[in-house]
Amino acid sequence: MATADTPLTLEAPVPIDRRKLLAAGAGGAVLLGTPGISYAASRPLLTHGVQSGDVTERGAVLWTRADRGSRMRVELATRPDFKHARELRGPALTADSDFTGKLRLSGLRPGQTYHYRVRAEGERASDALEGSFTTASDECRDITFQWSGDLAGQGWGINPEFGGYRIFQAMADSEPDFFLCSGDFVYSDGPLVETVALPDGTTWRNRVVEEKSKVAETLDEYRGQFKYNLLDENLRAYLARVPMVNQWDDHEVTNNWYPGEILDLPQYTEKNVDVLAARARQAFAEYTPGGFDAEGRIYRKISYGPLLDLFVLDMRTYKSANPDADGPTGQILGERQLAWLKRELRRSNATWKAVAADLPIGLLVGDGAGAWEGIAEGTGGAPMGRETEIADLLSYCKREEVANMVWLTADVHYTAAHHYSPDRAAFQDFDPFWEFVSGPLNAGAFGPNQLDPTFGPEAVFVKAPPAANTSPAVGYQFFGEVHIDAETEVLTVSLKDLDGEVLFTQALEPAA
Repeated sequence: MATADTPLTLEAPVPIDRRKLLAAGAGGAVLLGTPGISYAASRPLLTHGVQSGDVTERGAVLWTRADRGSRMRVELATRPDFKHARELRGPALTADSDFTGKLRLSGLRPGQTYHYRVRAEGERASDALEGSFTTASDECRDITFQWSGDLAGQGWGINPEFGGYRIFQAMADSEPDFFLCSGDFVYSDGPLVETVALPDGTTWRNRVVEEKSKVAETLDEYRGQFKYNLLDENLRAYLARVPMVNQWDDHEVTNNWYPGEILDLPQYTEKNVDVLAARARQAFAEYTPGGFDAEGRIYRKISYGPLLDLFVLDMRTYKSANPDADGPTGQILGERQLAWLKRELRRSNATWKAVAADLPIGLLVGDGAGAWEGIAEGTGGAPMGRETEIADLLSYCKREEVANMVWLTADVHYTAAHHYSPDRAAFQDFDPFWEFVSGPLNAGAFGPNQLDPTFGPEAVFVKAPPAANTSPAVGYQFFGEVHIDAETEVLTVSLKDLDGEVLFTQALEPAA
């Protein structure tokens, strides 16, 4: 992928000698589904908007994609009129990265709103696209962020008559500091057809492009999944103003996948999931603004000032086979990731530790006879298989007095609030905690799932559809919102629906 790293402090404008620009030419194919492209254009075009991601106190990542070989150029300012903007040279946008690129910024000011303009420059410059983000404060200030997952799943894509991915309009109203995408940001295994008959006699009409006509197998087909979702104006507008933190789940590759799996599905000519996952991982890296730490790992910690540390997990890369989920080799995090998570939770000085998990802890999610997709394995007794890693982690946190841990997840296509307590549990060596579930953003709605009693969960709130694969036209699309009050340090979780209406609220007091 094309990247560049730029340390800076914005105190004075820096001129650019345009004669020294590397002109990458006008070559490069444009895949179907690229919005606003004229093949006879005489200058580059930015095809899928701009994004920022993994914003911290002093760093951020900016992203864009062009329609041809060019170079990413950025103006960055602390004022919306771009007075005293600094001009930054980004990476070359080449065919090797499907003309995507990221500019990694460091040396930013904490608690500062930045405005940016992005262009692609070759023989001529493209029109500019604008965005903004606010860095985390190094002092206590209010924090608001959102999370959800599951976009364009189960045959429900961009429907212009429905308003497209209109949930992002409601999400934008809160002006969150960032958005945590809990996985399934694309459905690489979910082809779309133009029309779907609905139970009430009406018709759902998908916007359809070639990339969504079959399951993704090639690198270009995996890239096309991201390009399809970025056709939506609501999503592009939201991501231009709200930084994103990405993690992946199964549908970035294929349903319920695990390393080493060999598919027995007729729609796939490539049966080796490891081959598919490598291609999907490259597309994920190219088309998300963050997504990886400095060592190329999806699991990472994002510090957001004194009130919040966000721990982003990867429950796919190190996962044991689903038929062996409850056996002695069952794992969901792997030894190295589990050791990292323990260490970073213990070291965290933030008031709140939000654990971003792409799979819920206690919900039963099957994967055929005798196989489990998630963590829970159904017996309800002592931890087995993948559950042993969670038990180890929870015991460690109790022993090391890691306070104020909250789990956030998606995956199951409904919204819920779960309270875990040793008083109700088969395994009791842990402190009580909350897990909040949200989603889908625009996909089929399902649920509710049964809870496994191993860790003593109680479903305090559940909102699920009346039938499996309920379409977005009926509603049952959800996102969660977290607000941390700077003065009281109280963390409040709100579960919201498609229109931004609050369905459930839980306020959590920080431990003394």
